[in-house]
Amino acid sequence: MAKAIYKVLAMVSGILGGMIAGAIFKRVWRLLPGQDKAPAPTDEDATWREVLPAAALQGAITAGVRATVKRGEATGMRRLTGTWPA
Repeated sequence: MAKAIYKVLAMVSGILGGMIAGAIFKRVWRLLPGQDKAPAPTDEDATWREVLPAAALQGAITAGVRATVKRGEATGMRRLTGTWPA
């Protein structure tokens, strides 16, 4: 039963975490001077110097949010069930 609860919790928090990471990235990117929207890797007019830093920043933010969410899931599961999820 605990595994089923954890799977549902992980799925829901994963979706929410992705949405949060995307929102954080958009806000951080807008703080950069002269940047409204991050360049897409498939944007023909964007240079490598524009695309790679945007991708690196987005990856770092996503990884940080994902680690935070996963750790929160595990901590919450321990509080609910008394065991750390494997």
